[in-house]
Amino acid sequence: MSTKLSIHKDFDLSSFNTMGVSSKAAFFAEVASVPELQEAIKFAKDKNLEILVLGGGSNILFKKDFDGLVIYNALKGRDFLSEIDLKIASGENWHELVLFCVENGLGGIENLSLIPGSVGAAPIQNIGAYGVELENVFLSLEAFMIDSGELKTFTKDECKFGYRESIFKKELKGKAVITSVTLRLSKDHTVNTSYKALSEKLLEKGISEPDIKDISDCVIEIRQSKLPDPKQIGNTGSFFKNPVISVQHFNQLKSEYQDLPSYPVTERQVKVPAGWLIEKAGWKGKRIGDAGVHDKQALVLVNHGNATGEEIWNLATEICLSISTEFEINLIPEVNLIG
Repeated sequence: MSTKLSIHKDFDLSSFNTMGVSSKAAFFAEVASVPELQEAIKFAKDKNLEILVLGGGSNILFKKDFDGLVIYNALKGRDFLSEIDLKIASGENWHELVLFCVENGLGGIENLSLIPGSVGAAPIQNIGAYGVELENVFLSLEAFMIDSGELKTFTKDECKFGYRESIFKKELKGKAVITSVTLRLSKDHTVNTSYKALSEKLLEKGISEPDIKDISDCVIEIRQSKLPDPKQIGNTGSFFKNPVISVQHFNQLKSEYQDLPSYPVTERQVKVPAGWLIEKAGWKGKRIGDAGVHDKQALVLVNHGNATGEEIWNLATEICLSISTEFEINLIPEVNLIG
């Protein structure tokens, strides 16, 4: 099938990453169909170019220019496979999908409201928030395999989901382009209010029996109060993963820091908030040039205007060293670093 794919040279990526850092792609193509995707990948193969697929650009940091082909995912569409199984094209906006589901009485992803980015990025990261992760509602996905050129279906088990992890961040990184995601949602809702901030917000509003819209509205309100809008100030949302440490290590820290929060993972491991550690180490609101730590949520690094990706990464590195020195905990970035 012939397409009208346009390939641009030396393309400015500033408006295609929510951190707002200046970076250029050697080549850039926007794809709105699988045939266009195939053509873009063939172009890259013919020129022996590295490929980078961009969706919302909300979980990426460019340290330098990208000397390859950036493919912007503009695949759109939502199709019901059954009353509760919904197949979504990977270029759809994630938050708009959540609102669509809530409006149509489909439960399961309301706790994931206002997470930035595209539907295709959701399984790569196994996105999660307020007690829910994508894998809880995930059924399958389709991906275009770059080497073979085939469209392959992946089940939940085959995606190898973990905490902010999947096979697409490891073995298949750079080898597959997700084209659609299928979720199994619910008409008979059991809402999840296990997360403390969410249950407190519901209590504050006097809602004792919340529905999925109540959950979504509260999550949106909480996130807006804590996380900056990328349209106002460049950021990628949560920059670091919440570290998982041993119970023994936690108890040692707890004896010194009595207000250290934790969330059980297993009998031997607990998760501690990276934002708490960063704030406790004195980084909240700090700024080095135009690279800074947000003044309301220490987990978020921000671009105050003209910070380069390298400057933001240097700040992140200093924070990691500080946390390692003070707490003997290694922070791991959530963002994908390019360069």
